[in-house]
Amino acid sequence: MNPFKKITLFLFFGLLATVFQANAENTEITTPPAPTIAATAYILQDFHTGKVLAENNADARLAPASLTKIMTVYVAFRELGNGHLHLEDSATISEKAWKTAGSRMFVELGNQVKVEDLLKGIIIQSGNDASVALAEHVAGSEATFADMMNQHAARLGMVNSHFKNSDGLPMEDHYTSARDLAILTTALIKEFPDYYRWFSQKEFTFNKITQQNRNKLLSRDESVDGVKTGFTDDAGYCLVASALREDMRLVSVVMGAKNANARANENQTLLNYGFRFFESHRLYEGKKTLDEPRIWKGASKTIPLGLAEDIYATIPRRQYKDLKAVINVDKKITAPVAEGAKLGSVKVTLNDEVIVDKDLVALKAVDQGNIIQRLMDSVMMMMEKSDDGK
Repeated sequence: MNPFKKITLFLFFGLLATVFQANAENTEITTPPAPTIAATAYILQDFHTGKVLAENNADARLAPASLTKIMTVYVAFRELGNGHLHLEDSATISEKAWKTAGSRMFVELGNQVKVEDLLKGIIIQSGNDASVALAEHVAGSEATFADMMNQHAARLGMVNSHFKNSDGLPMEDHYTSARDLAILTTALIKEFPDYYRWFSQKEFTFNKITQQNRNKLLSRDESVDGVKTGFTDDAGYCLVASALREDMRLVSVVMGAKNANARANENQTLLNYGFRFFESHRLYEGKKTLDEPRIWKGASKTIPLGLAEDIYATIPRRQYKDLKAVINVDKKITAPVAEGAKLGSVKVTLNDEVIVDKDLVALKAVDQGNIIQRLMDSVMMMMEKSDDGK
């Protein structure tokens, strides 16, 4: 082959390679379907937005085993928050608590145990005896405590849950669902971040007995900081997990796995999928002024509008640049306006699909102006209306 042809072919194939490389770089990977999980039910959702990234059988009413204890400690945290319970309070161990079967904290009959120790015994050691002791201390009896659990479940919107005890031992009409557990876990982390740190503790010693946290993901994945394992013959192996990577938190629930390794592996699979193919962004900060429109007949000329809380969006990776936001403000806002009044909306779309639609609210109250201000604004409003009609 003559030298000219060799140079021509070299340039041609070089150009072809460059084109293929450019096309490869410009081709974005589409979000693949969620992995298949070997469990009776499961769900993966974003903590901030509640967006479900994967699920199967998530509303089925299933035996929760020790996942029940997430609600047990949630009720206790609420009691701590309202001042009805204190960490340094001491609970007397009843015969019922002492004799409770299954996983134990090894409390002793008649002893006084601090509430903080009982909570750690429930969260870290999964102590059934500790659960009953705490329930009796909070409510007088475990049955009454179960009523409190059900009231909180209803308030949180856990429509497929009903609790009969505090420890999760098998009992007729005691059930929950994967979705409800995700709702509960989200509420617990959001409302009680200081107490939530106990869920990442790998061991706890009580009565000179050290027990390990059964959540294997705490040792496998440093981003995992909770939440709770469970097992009974009818429930199978269960695990609620939560992980925080950078600013994104995910909650995964796996119920009815075949063994302890499987429940950890399946949760890890869900978490890895969510973090690999999705991202979460805080788009707007709550309680910050986004617009300050004219308010008529008020003590001030303008009113600050914003969001009641932070707005987050969960989207497929590499699509942040495609988000579009539109702020709509009500026309002719007239005083008086109460703080928190809905006066518009913020809509965020991705590829023409609405992914966030939140109310724009008054960040402060504006009272009526004096009679002169009201009269002047009435005249100006009439003049504007007249101009609009021309």
